Amino acid sequence: MSDIDALLDGFRKFRNIYFEKEPDLFRDTLRHGQSPRFAVVACSDSRVDPAIVLQTEPGDIFMVRNVAALVPPYEPDSGYHGTSAALEFAVKGLKVGHILVIGHAQCGGVAAMIAKQEGNEPPGEFIAAWTGLLREARARALAADPTLDGDALQHASERQAVRLSLENLSGFPFIRDAVAAGKLQLHGWYLDIFDGALEAWNPESETFERLA
Repeated sequence: MSDIDALLDGFRKFRNIYFEKEPDLFRDTLRHGQSPRFAVVACSDSRVDPAIVLQTEPGDIFMVRNVAALVPPYEPDSGYHGTSAALEFAVKGLKVGHILVIGHAQCGGVAAMIAKQEGNEPPGEFIAAWTGLLREARARALAADPTLDGDALQHASERQAVRLSLENLSGFPFIRDAVAAGKLQLHGWYLDIFDGALEAWNPESETFERLA
C-alpha cells in the first residue's frame, strides 16, 4: 500500500463510520454549521493530535494548530495573523465557551527556541522568528531554577510556554471581555504523550497539576 493509498483507506473508514453508521451527523446536524464548545490551540506535531488524544467527535472542537502551540501577542496591524484570526473567529463568531492551550513534551518548536537562545540558529527562514516569541519561557524556567539544562530545561520551558500563551490570550480585548463577562474560560494544559499524562495550570497554586 502506498502512502497515499493509506490515506484513502483512512477516508473510507471515516466514511463508513460517519456516513453509514452515523448518517445524520454530517448530512443533517453539521451541514447547517458548527457550534463547538471548545477552541484548542495545539502544536502541529504529528504525535499530539488533540482530536485523537481527547477522543472528540467532528464538530466538538475548533482547532488551531501551529509550531509550539503558540498564542502570539495581540498585534492589530496589517500583518498576516493566522492564529489571531482563528481565535477571533472562535470567540466572536462561534462563541466558544473555552479556549485550551495544549503544550506537550518533546516539542520541537520549544527546542528550536532554546537552541537559538544558546547560540545555535535553527535552519530555515521562519522557525526562529516564530519560536523566538517564546524566549521568555526559557528565561522564566531558568529564573525558577538556574541549574536546569538539557531535558529538564526543555520540559520546564514547555510548561512555561503554555503559561506565556495563556498570558498572551488575555491581551486580546475580545478574549479579555468575554472572560470578564463570564462567557469564556481559559485553560493551560501540558501533555506528556509518552507517559500518557495530562496536567493543567492552576493559577491559584501556580503549578501544573495532574489531571489524568
